[in-house]
Amino acid sequence: MMSRIFLFLILGTVGVFAAGAIEGEAIKKDLNVPAIVMFVIFVGATLGITYWAAKRTKSAKDFYTAGGGITGFQNGMAIAGDYMSAASFLGISGLVYLNGYDGLIYSIGFLVGWPIILFMIAEPLRNLGKYTFADVASYRLRQTPIRILAASGSIATVILYLIAQMVGSGKLIQLLFGLQYEVAVIIVGVLMILYVTFGGMLATTWVQIIKAFLLLSGATFMAVAVMAHYNFNFGELFAHATELKGIEIMSPGGLVSDPVSAISLAVALIFGVAGLPHILMRFFTVSDAKEARKSVFYATGFIGYFYILTFIIGFGAIVMVFQNPQYLDLAKQAIDGGYPIFGGNNMAAIHLSHAVGGDFFLGFISAVAFATILAVVSGLTLAGASAISHDLYASVIKKGQVDSITEMKVSKVATVVLGIVAIIMGILFEQQNIAFVVGLAFAIAASANFPILFLSMYWRGLTTRGAVIGGSLGLATAVILVILGPIVWVDILGNATAIFPYKYPALFSVIVAFLGTYIFSVTDNSQGAKDEAEAFEAQYIRAQTGIGAEGASEH
Repeated sequence: MMSRIFLFLILGTVGVFAAGAIEGEAIKKDLNVPAIVMFVIFVGATLGITYWAAKRTKSAKDFYTAGGGITGFQNGMAIAGDYMSAASFLGISGLVYLNGYDGLIYSIGFLVGWPIILFMIAEPLRNLGKYTFADVASYRLRQTPIRILAASGSIATVILYLIAQMVGSGKLIQLLFGLQYEVAVIIVGVLMILYVTFGGMLATTWVQIIKAFLLLSGATFMAVAVMAHYNFNFGELFAHATELKGIEIMSPGGLVSDPVSAISLAVALIFGVAGLPHILMRFFTVSDAKEARKSVFYATGFIGYFYILTFIIGFGAIVMVFQNPQYLDLAKQAIDGGYPIFGGNNMAAIHLSHAVGGDFFLGFISAVAFATILAVVSGLTLAGASAISHDLYASVIKKGQVDSITEMKVSKVATVVLGIVAIIMGILFEQQNIAFVVGLAFAIAASANFPILFLSMYWRGLTTRGAVIGGSLGLATAVILVILGPIVWVDILGNATAIFPYKYPALFSVIVAFLGTYIFSVTDNSQGAKDEAEAFEAQYIRAQTGIGAEGASEH
């Protein structure tokens, strides 16, 4: 029965893409046939992987963690595939194309949080947890309130992060097929639901590994091709870029103009990565803490290398796409002035791929960009669904008295709901730069998830009351400041001025979270607080040694 349903969905998806190509032909005559062919081939291949994984996903452990059988190198590649998102590839290169030097703040910012994970998070997380980071946060604290808090922070982060991926994928398909943006987003949402519902973590992992390899290969070729035009001399590349856009693109201040915003953005990017639920979830797919450390080591190398490439790609787009008539939206240029490109600034890397490699390489990079989005949305949706099914349904509502089959069914229903929400939000946020929207997701993760996870592992004095109140204050502060800030209050809701003047709320919300957690923990004199403090010693030993951890006896 499952096989028939899956076959029906595959045929339906291929039919949607075929219909999209026909409709697109009526809208846009200059369709890139190689791009479309490679695009459809990749979709078919990923559906094949999902079908293969579906037959091997029998239990909740298989669904959430691929049975814990992923090696450190494989997981490191998969983490890189999960982390190098549409915001990284399309958004950061678009920011560098638009703002020059200042786009580097995102390239570096997205990387610098990884040492924290390597040295302080990965090993204790694997030793203490099972499926989600809420397992760790609630290890010695009261299950119900902590899991509700952790699940709320996870879901908020996942939805914001999903918005960025949906915007990137919608723009990409719109550019290739000539479809309306809304239709493109719906197609991506349907595919996302398919992959996660049937393939679980095993399918997600292999899609991420393949996508990481393809993305690193494609980005390397683009960067080398750009530098070859300038005899591998960065000075010549930057000199040409400043001739086109002015010397100001090599100066700071174009993207972040005041110190408060700069520090706040840095706080979000550094601590946010250690609070991303879809990244933290990946450490449970390996057999033990040693493999978890290897995962971070490999992932950091792949990710660091990739972010160097995005900076070169962004400047390459300036010298090869900016003012190039074949990539410009001339109708919009006549109205707005400047040099707007088809698909907006987020498509700068896609246009550059055509400039350096023609139609065939455009097809490859477009398929890779779409693979990037599919890999990330699969991981995000799985993390959000697991927060709902494992943390809320199984642990809070059913108090742990639920079989794995029922829990998996709830997770699949949650996947469908999250997919629908992602589609709606992706349409609403169409005009936002996708790297910036991810910055908002990082602020939520840094404010609600990281403080509680970190303090639960390293501070004896943390109590349930302190964690719940502090984490809730951090989450509420981040969400409220995002809503009252310029991006939502002005750009989305259409008000004249923002109530909260800064685009990046993390500096304020993280301080509120840590202060609230500290104050309400040290003032908690209940018997429960004393018991939780006494339980810290046993937790710390297990976190650091792995004694008693799942899989420890096998290694």
